[in-house]
Amino acid sequence: MAQYQNLFTTVQATGPLHHGVPLPRGNSPRTGKEPAIFHLLGRLGNAQIGPIYLGAMGIASLIFGVLAINIMGFNMLASVNWDPIQFVRQLFWLSLEPPPAQYGLSLPPLNDGGWWLMAGGFLTISMLLWWARTYTRARQLGMGTHVAWAFAAAIWLFLVLGFIRPVLMGSWSEAVPFGIFPHLDWTAAFSLRYGNLFYNPFHALSIAFLYGATLLFAMHGATILAVSRFGGEREIEQIVDRGTASERAALFWRWTMGFNATMESIHRWAWWFAVLCPLVGGIGILLTGTVVDNWYLWAIKHGVAPPYPDVFPAVMDPALTPGGQ
Repeated sequence: MAQYQNLFTTVQATGPLHHGVPLPRGNSPRTGKEPAIFHLLGRLGNAQIGPIYLGAMGIASLIFGVLAINIMGFNMLASVNWDPIQFVRQLFWLSLEPPPAQYGLSLPPLNDGGWWLMAGGFLTISMLLWWARTYTRARQLGMGTHVAWAFAAAIWLFLVLGFIRPVLMGSWSEAVPFGIFPHLDWTAAFSLRYGNLFYNPFHALSIAFLYGATLLFAMHGATILAVSRFGGEREIEQIVDRGTASERAALFWRWTMGFNATMESIHRWAWWFAVLCPLVGGIGILLTGTVVDNWYLWAIKHGVAPPYPDVFPAVMDPALTPGGQ
């Protein structure tokens, strides 16, 4: 049985190809005539690929998503004079910037932030359509809608960063640029501008839930892998038919941690920790600049951080200097 003691499944169960449960009346047909089995993919997960169901909302979501990505890509390509080599070399540093502050919430020219607004609009529509598809697919299959609400937590943070907070601040310039390193630079500048996000309690909660979620998922994944030689990966059967795998996993956690979650409750713990990460993070971003102008001064006022002595001369905000943007 030692061959099961590894990170990847070494045995692939390949039975008859499964087309899925019948679709209710009014649904579009699934894409693809026959599913297929891929051995290499089976080493990482289920070996069967297809059939795929898109439906009207899935197709519309893909169309809007492709439009958004194309707008971003072509703007980045134009920024390097349409040179594909430079596009590849500088891809991590290229960006599509939001409109300057002078436009406020008005519609700017395309080459002065209009493309960013259009790409953001298409991307938002794409994600909302995909959320609706996720929700309706779960309902059609008789499932709970837990996945859709987890996805909604991520969409909440996306909307706070690119839409809700900029609207409350009265300027699209407060939004995040599209780009890999540029959006990281924006995060660093955002933290500096508002007195260090590390003093934002909601940011602290978000990080706690982030680390907690990774720990919980790693603990649960490791436990199931550790008892996979006893059939631990068949969690549904183990819930209703207590067996060697569940008993050993429960004993292990009682002996090492003093208590153990059940096969069901560990997923609730992991779901809540993961979902609360973007939820409270979005609250922290939403309060920044709208309610709290400087998190460090807020922390001093509320006894969270100590006041530091004035060792160096005062630092002037570059944006407030003559000629500053």
